[in-house]
Amino acid sequence: MEAGADARSLDWATAWMCVTFTRGLGPEEVFARYGADAAQARLLDWDAASDLPSGDCGDGMVSLLRSGRIGEWAFCVEEEGGIGLGEESLAELSRGTETYSVATTDGIDVFQYWCDGECVEYFEPGMEHTRSEPLGPWWDRVEAALAAHEGEDAGMAPVVALVLDHLGITLDDAALTGPWPSLTLAEDDAPSAPLGDTCTKPVPPGTVEIL
Repeated sequence: MEAGADARSLDWATAWMCVTFTRGLGPEEVFARYGADAAQARLLDWDAASDLPSGDCGDGMVSLLRSGRIGEWAFCVEEEGGIGLGEESLAELSRGTETYSVATTDGIDVFQYWCDGECVEYFEPGMEHTRSEPLGPWWDRVEAALAAHEGEDAGMAPVVALVLDHLGITLDDAALTGPWPSLTLAEDDAPSAPLGDTCTKPVPPGTVEIL
């Protein structure tokens, strides 16, 4: 994606969602690291995938996961859940590589960057006390991106656009509408709970240098 990616082309990132970007993996490996059975994935477009049962299904939350690879980076867009912001999930996703996670779930906005199983940078935008140490460069970038869209009800779309621009890839509404490997995963079957066990403490869980 060229510099200055347009957050207005990312309606999918304005509501409850969690998206991860991991270098060098394919969709099957991404699903496996989420704790899903990759063999259950089907190539579905947005409309067909949205018909899969997800959300509160009575026995617990079920996430809809759609994954693919663009250039060097694998994405996983998660609707109706927050598995991709859990500490154990991100540790597994980033094992031997690096992962970015951007989420809006249960009214909580979160940005994370992980490298080889360690949380490098964590914060909730607008809440400086949540920043992990040592302080990284993404806080200022994220705050500036959100400020540029203040009052537009853009959710975390400006942050997703910022990450996409950094990675040099495109994942706008038009791209995501097409067919991608898709499946559902119950949160109880995922490696970790989506909230409460994340890298929320200011104390750094690792000292990996930001690339």
